[in-house]
Amino acid sequence: MSTQPEHNRRAEDRAVDGSSDDDHHGHSHMVHHHRDVQGGEARAAVFGVSDGLVSNVALILGVAAASTEASSVLVAGVSGLLAGAASMAAGEYVSVKAQAELVERELEIERRSIVEKPAEETRELSRIYERRGVAREQADALASAMMADPDVALEVHAREELGVDPDAVGQPVNAAISSFVAFAIGAIIPLAPWFFAEGDGAIVASVVLGLVAAAGVGTLLAVFTERSKIRTASRQVAIAAAACLLTWLIGTALGTAVA
Repeated sequence: MSTQPEHNRRAEDRAVDGSSDDDHHGHSHMVHHHRDVQGGEARAAVFGVSDGLVSNVALILGVAAASTEASSVLVAGVSGLLAGAASMAAGEYVSVKAQAELVERELEIERRSIVEKPAEETRELSRIYERRGVAREQADALASAMMADPDVALEVHAREELGVDPDAVGQPVNAAISSFVAFAIGAIIPLAPWFFAEGDGAIVASVVLGLVAAAGVGTLLAVFTERSKIRTASRQVAIAAAACLLTWLIGTALGTAVA
């Protein structure tokens, strides 16, 4: 495997941050790594769990407010789980697929431009570095180094102009599966008590499990985003509680009207 792309990446890093190879070797303990947040699977999973939890808690309580029979709630809850998970998976697939196709189209345009108009693309890349504070001569040299390898040139232009990593385009199938499974997990939690009980006891258990799970989702999200765990968990609980209260009131009103 050629070492030229890696050499070019190191050259770009040195030009932007003003460091040398010795600096990087001498301060290797300062290197940090980032999570892959572009692919879509993690976002689909977090959103799926949260949506499945909130929507099914709301649905279960809405139905339970009108009828506390376990069979009615289970039918509604399982139907909501399956329909919601399938809908989420389909929507996530279409969304990520469309995004991936859009990125691929832009990459193809950039790829052709690099081949057909190398001088123009080199000047464009040099101007980008200049706007970041790199001296004119150094920016020209750096841009020429990046353009020496077509693959590196495409990657650099994609990052600088499009803000994407060509190697990290989202996978629609993976995102759809993650979304389906995550929604189902979130939706089954508040439904679990109704397999064993009914009436007010099952209602209370659904609410408690739903709110505890919402707090758990918020805490997990805070760990990934490095935000306040209390604040993020409280936000998730507040959203779940508001949805529960709203559907409970609607279900109660409908139950009273039917009765």
